[in-house]
Amino acid sequence: MNDQANNALEISSINAKLTFFVDNGEPPINYLTEDRVLERTGEYREHDLLLRDAREIKDALSLDKQGFQLISHNTKVKSFYNEDEVSNIYNSEVESLIKGITKAKSVVVFDHTVRVEDHNLRSEKNVREPVMFVHNDYTQDSGRQRVRDLFPREEAEDLLTRRFNIINIWRSIEGIVQTTPLAFCDADSINPGQLITAERRTKERVGYTQAMTFNEKNSWYYVSDMKPNEAVLLKTFESDELNFGGPSGHTAFKNSNAPSNADARQSIETRVFAFY
Repeated sequence: MNDQANNALEISSINAKLTFFVDNGEPPINYLTEDRVLERTGEYREHDLLLRDAREIKDALSLDKQGFQLISHNTKVKSFYNEDEVSNIYNSEVESLIKGITKAKSVVVFDHTVRVEDHNLRSEKNVREPVMFVHNDYTQDSGRQRVRDLFPREEAEDLLTRRFNIINIWRSIEGIVQTTPLAFCDADSINPGQLITAERRTKERVGYTQAMTFNEKNSWYYVSDMKPNEAVLLKTFESDELNFGGPSGHTAFKNSNAPSNADARQSIETRVFAFY
């Protein structure tokens, strides 16, 4: 990190419990049930950690070093529960945003997930819950497989000869995020051996993600009071980790410092390919 980030001990912080995979030989398997609840096998354990406020060092963060960054970003979308608005307005906004920040030659939105903390609203909207254990969304193989899944064969093989990454754009879609924010691990502090391949099973397909084990040498961050006109960019795959750094592990967590009257989290994460 640069000098600003090296002074991280001086910035505001909170204590929180994060849940990590325990690598005892039993492989992690995640199941998405018919009612869209994520269940898992394997052993997981909570650890008490210090989370520093990334808001105070936002200018020191980058996708190719820490694996995440906080930006300001306005949108014309009125309701993120409206699929037409997301497809016709937000996807174009996101592609322009990522192209401008990364200087990628092409950026393609390929997926999004709305997550809601409140059970009743989640059921009403038929959306997903926050993920409450540390993970990364792709392995080296599954990130490449997504390209093969979503592009014609010849085009996919051509794209796979280029450097590319997968970036999540995460934001609040209603109110300030206080109760269940995201925690992000500085990618530069992750030992590759901490990332364990996890099978992810749904009715439609079997994919592969990464569970993450605990290491006291990791550096963890969150963003305080994240507003709807802000977004976190999160690298979840990098084809050239040697020269551009790997992904950031992340998880939702219960914020015991949230006000008692804080609204339950509602968020969207949009996933893009960025090809260079």
